[in-house]
Amino acid sequence: MIKMSEYDRESVQSAGYPQSAGPSVVDSLRAIADDKSLVLFNAIALTGGSDTDILVKKIGLTKKQYYSRISALVKSNLISRKNRRYHLTSFGMIVYDAQMMIGRGVSTFWKLKAIDSLETDHKLPVNERNKIINTLIDNQDIIEILVKEP
Repeated sequence: MIKMSEYDRESVQSAGYPQSAGPSVVDSLRAIADDKSLVLFNAIALTGGSDTDILVKKIGLTKKQYYSRISALVKSNLISRKNRRYHLTSFGMIVYDAQMMIGRGVSTFWKLKAIDSLETDHKLPVNERNKIINTLIDNQDIIEILVKEP
């Protein structure tokens, strides 16, 4: 078993960013780590927090599972409750956008894998690599990440 020093734990939790009094990166990701929590988080993002009974039935959670997941989302400051409905916080909007970008990456996984294999098999000039990226990838945000100089 690997033992982490307090310094290591803090750097993992903040992923290199200054630690604040708010939630850590690990806490934020843990709150949406399982499928049903992520579906609940996305449903709140897309609907502005429908009626509890509708969300519980739609996602297939017991009331206890629903409220424990809602509690984790609230504690990690991803959602808040206003007028008996849950809404994304400003921080929640950032996390939602980031996980949507991960989803776009997942949907282009095999194209990304092909780009990686070209780089390991051949040393391509930057302009050739960028042409291949622009041909294979149709999402501008992903293209910008891939062509960015390290």
